[in-house]
Amino acid sequence: MWEKFKLILKDPDLKKKLFFLFVFFAAFRLLASIPVPGIDALRLREFFEANQFFGLLNVFSGGALDNLSIVMLGVGPYITASIIMQLLTMIFPALKEIYQEEGEAGRQKFNQYSRLLTLPLALVQGFGLLTILERQGIIQFTATTKIADLIIVAAGSILLMWIGELISEYSFGNGVSLLIFAGIVSSFPSDLRQTLATFDYSQFPTYIAFVAIALITVAAVVIISEGQRPISVYYAKRIRGMKMYGGTNTYLPLKVNQAGVIPIIFALSILLLPQMVANFFASSANAVLRAAASFVINFLSSSWPYAAAYFILVFLFTYFYTAVTFDPQAISKNLQQSGAFVPGIRPGPSTAEYLNKIVSRITFVGALFLGAVAVLPLVLQALTGITTLTIGGTSLLIVVSVVLETAKLVQAQLSLREYE
Repeated sequence: MWEKFKLILKDPDLKKKLFFLFVFFAAFRLLASIPVPGIDALRLREFFEANQFFGLLNVFSGGALDNLSIVMLGVGPYITASIIMQLLTMIFPALKEIYQEEGEAGRQKFNQYSRLLTLPLALVQGFGLLTILERQGIIQFTATTKIADLIIVAAGSILLMWIGELISEYSFGNGVSLLIFAGIVSSFPSDLRQTLATFDYSQFPTYIAFVAIALITVAAVVIISEGQRPISVYYAKRIRGMKMYGGTNTYLPLKVNQAGVIPIIFALSILLLPQMVANFFASSANAVLRAAASFVINFLSSSWPYAAAYFILVFLFTYFYTAVTFDPQAISKNLQQSGAFVPGIRPGPSTAEYLNKIVSRITFVGALFLGAVAVLPLVLQALTGITTLTIGGTSLLIVVSVVLETAKLVQAQLSLREYE
């Protein structure tokens, strides 16, 4: 590990990327420390300690919500916009063609649509969140200041989206995932201090068991993330002029978890939306809306229903994102055009059907494991009553996945330079 870090420091390009990453992280944390005006800090602290929903929302925003900073929405609106656009590819073939068949230019156009959709979503989410906090007495508004703060938090979300894209372009890894990672890591010292302050020696064996489970979970996430199902591919012999090409064997690696950390982020986004809407209507004058909001809040406040919904969403989003990013038809077509085939399988539609069957089977294992790991901390929290385990477990899963993905990209950069 240390040798790789020294190689990064010796390479001017990699050192510049590492420098940019730290600069962007510093800018994000600086923005996250600037609060909107008019906050009752004591009331805010008490509110977060008593509300699990806003604790998870704080994790999702990258740690920018706990002091009501100007970037309190985090990258949530951009992620929601990306989810909507991905869902629309399943409905409108033209969008799917842009995303999958037009190459890099098509993906850039698709991402531009997501950016445009982010602004109205940021305004809607910002208005809902500010209204909820105002009703809780945490922040006081006049009509003018509410409009101003709404513009500020929406602009902050757009700014974070831009910073995330700059990280993706000029540094390592996926910028949005890294921003969430930075927020989670920055909150670890305060979470540890809070846990030590409320440490109950009678539950010492429980804490030890949780640490052991966390270490096992980290190891299992690494194993599943690195797991692959190799598909043998054979290139037929071709003679051109006086030379013969092909006749080689290779393999097509299919990952057990093709989606990475994206299903976790998507599932959290979907779970947070109904809770935010329900909190918004909890004080409604309409009795029907108030009753519906109360039912949603009570349902999602219960650990077991929440865990079941979380598991199902993670499971489904793993399949969904794999279906969007992995196209067996396109891979089969590329193999056929390059004179390659899977032994025992006819080229063309038969190969696509075979690949789809294999991907469905291994994705089932990956989705089942990812869902189980996601809800494991919720189950532990329900059994032990230690509320910090819920947030820590979700954070742990995101951190491990992001670290693995980023480490692979850094290793690829180092391998490329060693080859050169």
